[in-house]
Amino acid sequence: MSANATTAAPTGQKTLAQGKERSDAALGHDFQNTSSPERAKENGVWPVVPLGDLAADERNSITDGPFGSKLKTDHYKDAGPRVIRLKNIGDTDFVDAKAHISDEHFATLQKHRVFPGDVVIAALGEDPPRSCLVPDHLGPAIVKADCIRFKAGPRILPKFINYVLNAPDLRRYAKGIVHGVGRPRLNLGEIKALPIPVPPLPEQRRIVAEIEKQFTRLEAGVAALRRVQANLKRYRAAVLKAACEGQLVPTEAELARKGRRKFESASELIARTQAPPRPNRWNSRSKDIIPGHAALAVGNPQTGLPEGWAWSALVEIAKMESGHTPSRNHPEWWDGDVAWIGIADARENDGRTIHDTFQHTNHEGIANSASRLLPAGTVCISRTASVGYVVVMGREMATSQDFVNWIPTQAVTSDWLRIIFSADREALRRFGKGSVHKTIYFPEWLSAHIAVPPLAEQTRIVADVERRLSVVEELESVVSANLQRATRLRQSILQKAFTGELRTETSDPRSPLEMG
Repeated sequence: MSANATTAAPTGQKTLAQGKERSDAALGHDFQNTSSPERAKENGVWPVVPLGDLAADERNSITDGPFGSKLKTDHYKDAGPRVIRLKNIGDTDFVDAKAHISDEHFATLQKHRVFPGDVVIAALGEDPPRSCLVPDHLGPAIVKADCIRFKAGPRILPKFINYVLNAPDLRRYAKGIVHGVGRPRLNLGEIKALPIPVPPLPEQRRIVAEIEKQFTRLEAGVAALRRVQANLKRYRAAVLKAACEGQLVPTEAELARKGRRKFESASELIARTQAPPRPNRWNSRSKDIIPGHAALAVGNPQTGLPEGWAWSALVEIAKMESGHTPSRNHPEWWDGDVAWIGIADARENDGRTIHDTFQHTNHEGIANSASRLLPAGTVCISRTASVGYVVVMGREMATSQDFVNWIPTQAVTSDWLRIIFSADREALRRFGKGSVHKTIYFPEWLSAHIAVPPLAEQTRIVADVERRLSVVEELESVVSANLQRATRLRQSILQKAFTGELRTETSDPRSPLEMG
């Protein structure tokens, strides 16, 4: 088939690029492969062919998944044939997130069946038409709605198609034709008409082999970075656990003995500090004390503590306040000068002091709602949906109803509360109610106890934790930057593969990350 013939759109298909002229330059260049792997040909031009013309000559070689009542939530089972969903489709790689249907239902959906080596294309969501290959180990499976199954014909290698669909040029082209509000979408006709460069099969094999060699080396570097990331996470958890168990710095009792001086124990400190008032509606104290460990935010008062420490009901050393959201039906109450903490702020700043927020209300919004301004130093803990995120107000702010807020007395510092609640988010989730979406209701907080060190010891522990974790955060930022760089390198490899710039001969044993 000549280059001119193959670039023409199939009869009856929708015009692409919203009125833009289709040509061999649809992806931003003419696919002139003047320095392709092994320099297979000089000044050659790869023909550009609609994806649909490259499918196998058989029924349903390119098809989408079942819609509507054909595949509903009720159809999913704990075991059985697999369903490939959008979350299974990574950038060139299959992500093994499992979903199953019964054998009986699978038998009615054979039109949508996939087989090992088929290409599965995401028609919706992030970066369509991202794609992956169906792995050999998957077994019987179908595609879900918004996932396109493509079986390659004899002119194209499935692996080659997979790499082309994830390459930067085709991504840019697709962004010009996607539609839909919120989540970009390509329909089946638009996916069938995607322009695909088609070099000769030997050239396809050489390109695929070189991409896989480069990806293997890159993935080795990424795996090493992931191990560093996991080790840093474990170290962070170990630091917080040691802090909450009194094992990070010398205790005040030890220092007092060495200096032959007296010290104020936590129990004495709590006794001389006036307990804050409790809101009347939360006075029905839960009878059960949640069992736990000294390192946990929700602890068991019968667990042993270091000398000089004491257990205290949280409500005896900090005032509990709820949050609230001013009505969204009053836009004039928003975009004001009052910082308002939502879940997004807590996720972004977990374990830190927060000085500004993504959203702002104003004093009119505060006055016309149950929300209230809380002072700097208030410790805010997400109690529903995403349970256990912790931030400290760096200035006067308000929060949504997704938070329980604690204003500490003189018996405890904001930073100590921040550390002890950050030490084990899973403990907080176990404290919550609900099988799927956990919520910690306000009466439950009345049974929460925490370990309290002497005040001077709290200060020393906080300083040591911050010193150690500042190093961790610096290393985490370096790892994160290199992981982002690896993503860019992956795209760069694909870009070079289809512009003839990918080297095939190298004696350099370093990974692409190391070579830069």
